[in-house]
Amino acid sequence: MKNTLSVAFVLLFSAVLFGQGKIQFKAKITNPNSDKLTFRDMKDGKTVAELTSAKSGVFKGEIVAADGFYQLNDGMEAAVLYFKDGYNLDMKMDAKLFDETISFTGNGSKENNFLVAGTIEGEKFEEANFEKNKEDFYTAFEVKKKKDLDALATGGFDESFLAYAKKDVMNNLIQLQTSYKNAQLQKAITGKQSASFDYENHKGGKTKLEDFKGKYVYLDIWATWCGPCRAEIPSLKKIEEKYHGKNIEFVSISVDTDKDHEKWKKFVTDKELGGVQLFADKNWMSDFIQSYGINAIPRFILLDPQGNVVSADANRPSDSKLQEQLDKLLK
Repeated sequence: MKNTLSVAFVLLFSAVLFGQGKIQFKAKITNPNSDKLTFRDMKDGKTVAELTSAKSGVFKGEIVAADGFYQLNDGMEAAVLYFKDGYNLDMKMDAKLFDETISFTGNGSKENNFLVAGTIEGEKFEEANFEKNKEDFYTAFEVKKKKDLDALATGGFDESFLAYAKKDVMNNLIQLQTSYKNAQLQKAITGKQSASFDYENHKGGKTKLEDFKGKYVYLDIWATWCGPCRAEIPSLKKIEEKYHGKNIEFVSISVDTDKDHEKWKKFVTDKELGGVQLFADKNWMSDFIQSYGINAIPRFILLDPQGNVVSADANRPSDSKLQEQLDKLLK
């Protein structure tokens, strides 16, 4: 959950927010993943600020942003924050235990600690309930829904935060429902023949899934606007290089909208992306994307040489478990 940007979440906060404000932000991070923190607006994915470490693990600066929700990125890790004009936030964290150790003090800390706790509780709920049958899952879901809304109503939060957070809580619950349905779908299609595609190839012409028959296929579903997707690119390049000449194809499928088609073409060229670069028709609504229930990216899929699904939600390039799996399959 924490490393993904949900389509529903992005759409939810696409409404016009208040005017620009100033937020004082300081972070002390143990074991940081990067020497730079990036803050992106959740409504459109645009970067509003970047803070560079003045000394190891210390980030400090003024952020100019409208009231609303933002994604903080430390390397490949991400967290959702709420900013309001006048907030003065002091964050502490051990990046090796990212969500579990984030804490805030200062003006705005109550609201942001609530968001952090919500992320952790959501992950715990998934772990405890995603293996349950449909009836038991929805019973647990209704209990969680009441608990979350009660906590929000009685928390004494800033009024402007409440206006957003009530929608945020409901949206997170919708995401849990969707994730549960997708988890059930993934179980159902594992080992089965994958749906096919016939997409535009960056190098020209069109490419079908059947063109890779006889080889394993590692699919990367991404978009140019997706920060966590871009964060995986260096690791994906290393994986492609390591397994070059092996019986596997690395295929990246962009779900950018048609208006960003040229942006996609330029991004692939400028970043010298390897593998096979494809552009999905109908972006998120493409039949292939829908067949996997994909509503958040990045998403990775592994297929066998016959086109059967090995993993409908495969390990990321940055995860060492992926190389362990590929080593076994390609030995």
